[in-house]
Amino acid sequence: MGLRRKVGSVDDVEEQLSDGGVTHVVRIGHTVRRPVRPFTASVQAYLAHVRSRGFVACPDPLGYDELGREILSFVEGDAPVDPLPSYATSDETLAELAVLIHGLHEAAADFVAPPDAVWGAIPGVVPPGVVPLFTVPELVSHQDYCPGNIVFRDGRPVALIDFDLARPTRRVVDLVNALGWWVPFADPVDRSPELAIADAAHRARVFADAYGMTPEMRVQVMPIALQRARNNQLTMATAAEVDPVFEKWWHEGLKDRLPRAERWLVAESERITSILLQARL
Repeated sequence: MGLRRKVGSVDDVEEQLSDGGVTHVVRIGHTVRRPVRPFTASVQAYLAHVRSRGFVACPDPLGYDELGREILSFVEGDAPVDPLPSYATSDETLAELAVLIHGLHEAAADFVAPPDAVWGAIPGVVPPGVVPLFTVPELVSHQDYCPGNIVFRDGRPVALIDFDLARPTRRVVDLVNALGWWVPFADPVDRSPELAIADAAHRARVFADAYGMTPEMRVQVMPIALQRARNNQLTMATAAEVDPVFEKWWHEGLKDRLPRAERWLVAESERITSILLQARL
């Protein structure tokens, strides 16, 4: 049940949208209210830009309320959770997600971040051994395409939400994040049942074709995915030491899933690259 709170001159129901996660998020009417973080202003500027370029499949930044909270438009639909429903695991969904991300990339291509921009990151300092995935950024993009951040309507992915980890990156690095979640780049024992026996190479190819990835981008996919898998084990272990939410996720199985994912990627890397580079039919 929602809490009642006076908002301006309208008495609206405040409905909690997150429980036990990283931030306390509530819905009031057609808006979402979130605590302001150091990166909030940068993300609001980014969202305003991509929407001005025609990418409206994301929240509309609406400033701040009288309690000092960030205001975003509420995006109607459902965000799936594990175990993923069948509609979220089809090749058609994968292709539509790739097209959605391509639209975001095109809209963000000419975004110039404010000089004082601050971007979100995984908690904790960068631990020794983490290797950067790129040297020069190409654009700012989402960088966290977990199922809970993809809004579906009528079984189709229609919007991206939760830009907390948006930051400067490169297109192919951002796409590897999406592939990691949605192929997925994970040991079959750690996947949703609907994807347990999915052909990862085929699904990676479906996504790459739908996005329009160039041969130069495709050849980078697995090296980036492998380094990302190695980095994740270090950064998540560090985050678990300093943040109770990440500590919970770590001990609930992340500490075992991440090394399994790396071993699986090593074994499958050559085959996935080969399928990605085949001439498009």
